[in-house]
Amino acid sequence: MLFTAGEVTYLRTQSLGRLATIGGTGYPHCVPVRFTYNADWDTIDITGRGLGSSRKYRDVRANGRVAFVVDDITPDSPPAFRGLEIRGEAEALPPAGGTGVDLIRIHPIRIIAWGIDSGWESGAVGRTVGGTLADRGARR
Repeated sequence: MLFTAGEVTYLRTQSLGRLATIGGTGYPHCVPVRFTYNADWDTIDITGRGLGSSRKYRDVRANGRVAFVVDDITPDSPPAFRGLEIRGEAEALPPAGGTGVDLIRIHPIRIIAWGIDSGWESGAVGRTVGGTLADRGARR
């Protein structure tokens, strides 16, 4: 398992994150997206209306390197900041199993967390969790 139990719980309570891809010009493209945590693959899965024709989908097909951030501020007093930055490689997958839904699947290589397994005051904690898709034998 790449994510800690606390990180999985956090991901399951969130539905909106920001996906950064690298465009054909070499400049980043960052957009808000809906996502789910996929426990079977230990990945972040992104779907959405028109995803297959979107710039982010084309960017992932051309260059799978991505960053994904999900964060929030708790309603506590004082508030606490928490979140995850996931750097990795993504796959742009066509509809499968009759779903009719295109999918971007992020395979984490590095996870940086703050305020989830420890207080946000202690700062961000990063760790390398996996290799590239080629190392894992995943399809692109």
